[in-house]
Amino acid sequence: MQPTPQQTSELKKACINCGAELRYAPGTTELKCEYCGYTQDIPPALDAFQELELNKYLSELGAQSHSEQITMLHCKNCGANQHVEENYKSLHCVYCSMPLVIEDAYKDDWILPGAVLPFQLDQKKAHQVFKTWVDGLWWAPNKLKKASLDPQHTKGLYAPFWTFDAQLYAKYTGQRGEYYYVTKTVGSGKNRRTVRERRTRWYPAAGTVSGFVDDTLIKASEQKTGVIPKKVAHWDLRKLETFQSSFLAGFVTEKYTIPLKDGHLEATKEARNIAERWARTDIGGDTQLVSSIDMKLSEEKFKHILLPVYISAYTYKGKRYNFFVNGQSGKISGQRPYSFWKIFFFVLFILVVLATIVYFMNV
Repeated sequence: MQPTPQQTSELKKACINCGAELRYAPGTTELKCEYCGYTQDIPPALDAFQELELNKYLSELGAQSHSEQITMLHCKNCGANQHVEENYKSLHCVYCSMPLVIEDAYKDDWILPGAVLPFQLDQKKAHQVFKTWVDGLWWAPNKLKKASLDPQHTKGLYAPFWTFDAQLYAKYTGQRGEYYYVTKTVGSGKNRRTVRERRTRWYPAAGTVSGFVDDTLIKASEQKTGVIPKKVAHWDLRKLETFQSSFLAGFVTEKYTIPLKDGHLEATKEARNIAERWARTDIGGDTQLVSSIDMKLSEEKFKHILLPVYISAYTYKGKRYNFFVNGQSGKISGQRPYSFWKIFFFVLFILVVLATIVYFMNV
């Protein structure tokens, strides 16, 4: 059964023991009360998630089919659009830690997520990964290490992505290169020597390639800063679950800001790269040149998915630094400030040691 356009995901659930809000417990299929420990199972979805037909959806976009309405908060500092599936007394942007004004909340429509990859690491574990990483940074300012002690700086975010599927068919023309070697004598006199020089024979090539392009992952949001680094942005999409709002409880969800049609353009560029790689493999030989590709995509489908990441934002001397932990794998990456004084005193120490060595060598 498809959701109606005005369906809402903001279904807060209260603990039957103490009345506190239940939160999703990462790595489980349960909601848990952090106050009394009560747990409640998240029932399995009735239907498996499905990709939506791309062309059909784009033609119906004005009607906002397959959409729902949620409450959004917009960060005026970095531009992130965030939905919080919990009643926080104080809210701060997950990217830049600037305060968000709850009175500025507004209703907005979004394409209903088809699937979600639930968090596998809880906030405590993610913060420990972040702290261990910070402690291992050379030349990091002491203030950074002190700030990393506060787990409130580490927040869980469901980041939006598009995935695209398609049948790909392409005709190509190009050339196949095969290496051969010739022996040459170079130099003169005592420097005269024999070398082998590699050359390439080129042969015309043409053909067709086809296949299924599965789950091309395209980011669906883009802020002025705070972009999730590629080193962290790898998830096992085989673990996706059919979307249920219960998985969002206790976490921040970012709304996509890159429209579906723009995401599709990026996916088409990636499909062309895939077609070129397939063509090179089909050409064979030692090296290849692809002169032209006539690509067609059919049976195109897409889905809107939410992927887990923890973010820690830290400001040092007026500049903001973001650190990211993959909420599934625990992979970490981020920017880091350097302590001028630590580097200065280390260089000074090295110079003193060198001066001392030179002094005793000359005594």
